[in-house]
Amino acid sequence: MRQSNTYIVLYAVAITVVCGGLLAFAAVSLKDKQDANIALEQKKNILSSVITLKEGDNIDQLYSSQVKGFVLDYSGNVKEGMKPEQVELAKEYKKAPTERLLPVYEFRNQADPSKVEYAVMPVYGYGLWNNIWGFVAVKSDFSTIQGVKFQHAGETPGLGARIDSDEIQERYKGKTIFDNATLTSVAMQKGEGQDYGDEPHKVDGMSGATLTGKGVNNMLKDYLSCYESYLKKNSAVNP
Repeated sequence: MRQSNTYIVLYAVAITVVCGGLLAFAAVSLKDKQDANIALEQKKNILSSVITLKEGDNIDQLYSSQVKGFVLDYSGNVKEGMKPEQVELAKEYKKAPTERLLPVYEFRNQADPSKVEYAVMPVYGYGLWNNIWGFVAVKSDFSTIQGVKFQHAGETPGLGARIDSDEIQERYKGKTIFDNATLTSVAMQKGEGQDYGDEPHKVDGMSGATLTGKGVNNMLKDYLSCYESYLKKNSAVNP
């Protein structure tokens, strides 16, 4: 029997309401688990910028025992009462640099928690197509890069998307962000296949991804400049 238009419309509305309700219920019921997974992934990225994680490592335990997180202002002062997880980098990125909230994660010595072994700083910027972000970890001299962890929203596969690969990220290890007391950052060069082993502020580039490389350079220079006061307060290059 042919159904009336009214029946079809009501049926479609009913299906939409039921499906929408189920999706909303699933989203609410799974939110805590999703938030926990996001937090765990963030901890893993922070830790992997300073140490090599092994399968079976207890991420939460490692993080809670050796990482101290806090929030700074542009002048390097700690924002009391604020936690790093309260800071949304995407929102802070839109602000003037002097107005940004700046999370820091200090990796402390297990035997002597007052000793900072590494400092990990979140960075955020824009690549060729979309936002890029990550972490930069420096050693206790607050200048030498221990490691970086970059991620992206939509860079070109096989080209700019390589910024999240170990191959590209390894190039930053051992580079320095200060030249004496001047913040220089580290710049990815145009083209690929050159040896910059003796160049403390340069890394080899990515073929066919010049604009993504520029985006990474701008991101590092922009955000490391925001952390400059904090770095100089602790750095061996502080005059």
